[in-house]
Amino acid sequence: MTEFKVPELGENVAGGDVMRVMVNVGDTVARDQPVLELETDKATIEVPSTVAGTVKEVRVKKGDKVQVGAVVLTVDDSAVAGNGKGAAKADEKPAAQPEQKAAAPPEAKPAESRPDSKILSMPPRVAAEPAAAAVTPAFAPGAPADKPPARADGNGDRGPVAAASPAVRRLAREIGVNVDEVQGSGPGGRISQEDVKEHARRILSSVPSAIGGGAAPGAARPARALPDFQKWGDVERQAWSNIRRATSEHLSYAWNTIPHVTQFDKADVGALEDLRKRFKEQIAQAGGNLTVTAMLVKIVATAVRKFPQFNASIDPERGEIIYKKYVNVGVAVDTDRGLLVPVVRDADRKNFGEISIEINQLAAKARERKLTLDEMSGGGISISNLGGIGGTYFTPIVNWPEVAILGVSRTITEPVWKDNGFQPRQMLPLSLSYDHRVIDGADAMRFLRWVVEAIEQPFLLSLLG
Repeated sequence: MTEFKVPELGENVAGGDVMRVMVNVGDTVARDQPVLELETDKATIEVPSTVAGTVKEVRVKKGDKVQVGAVVLTVDDSAVAGNGKGAAKADEKPAAQPEQKAAAPPEAKPAESRPDSKILSMPPRVAAEPAAAAVTPAFAPGAPADKPPARADGNGDRGPVAAASPAVRRLAREIGVNVDEVQGSGPGGRISQEDVKEHARRILSSVPSAIGGGAAPGAARPARALPDFQKWGDVERQAWSNIRRATSEHLSYAWNTIPHVTQFDKADVGALEDLRKRFKEQIAQAGGNLTVTAMLVKIVATAVRKFPQFNASIDPERGEIIYKKYVNVGVAVDTDRGLLVPVVRDADRKNFGEISIEINQLAAKARERKLTLDEMSGGGISISNLGGIGGTYFTPIVNWPEVAILGVSRTITEPVWKDNGFQPRQMLPLSLSYDHRVIDGADAMRFLRWVVEAIEQPFLLSLLG
């Protein structure tokens, strides 16, 4: 008998919720055959089997929470290991599996109802190093214990200190927690990110303020108790999804860590719209959707080549700024589970058509819950477009560890003084949020003006891109 355990799912991913079990007892399973659908805090993914044989036991069901290393299935692999007749080979296509009775996850809202509104404000961390940052801001922990506590088993016996991955240890360092003092809840006492954050919350609730009690100065304050809302009427409680929880934690960390500044401008989008309308059918035939967002990805990617500080990250531990030589642009996508941020890689090397096709494919995968963690990692700067819904300006939150994000609102027609008279022009409102530790206001304005000029004169991309 062989056990199949939840494998490593990606950096900073400790586990997830079981959305669907894809095999039953008695089924024959092959290596690399998907056996489990998990919703992590970054995406919904299918987990392939690393073993082959006949399923003897299924230890999880829909709705369960599982950690990396948890046993999912037990498999009789004797027929595979032997040479007898009927042995199931790992590379053979398995027999069709019966559907689980549990309903599949609901479909996302159709894209047709929101033409360019698939692109919305801010992601869940799902960018370059998303979940490692999804924590409470840095604080000074309370007095350390005399020595790291050992883990205790159910009988009260003391065991060795549990293991923690490099990502978990990095998280502990970032928020000022001694990882050796954290009680692990994973298999064998393995310490997860949630364990570190829970330990931090306990410390914060016990640290007095220098004046008048409460949290220490500069520290995240413990949550205040909510009132009893049922006193005023009926209420309904719904658990946060993993993605919604990760979004909350990531944005809270970004907001508390990054000194945000947002600058605004408008661009006459008439020339870009003419170009888009002229070539949209040709791009559609190739499988793309030539939207303003797709064109802005190319414009922004070209701009960061001229302004490299917008494609950077801060390493506070080493006192360094990391300038990336590649240009990857994240695009926030609206789904029924929240905002996801797929990344267009090497966007500066691709044309409008290639970017349009890629965004169309990534958006479809996001709606169908098929985005991989790799497709949501490695971004250098992000774009968030609310134009399909409405509004004039907004202040997008920088997607840490990036240092800038461009917000786009709905095009409006307004009178503009041109050629000795007012003319009705289509103006595109732009909102640029940035990390003031890396980017000065003057440079931010130069960057934004460069983007505006490229929108108003698309031929610049041929000259400078």
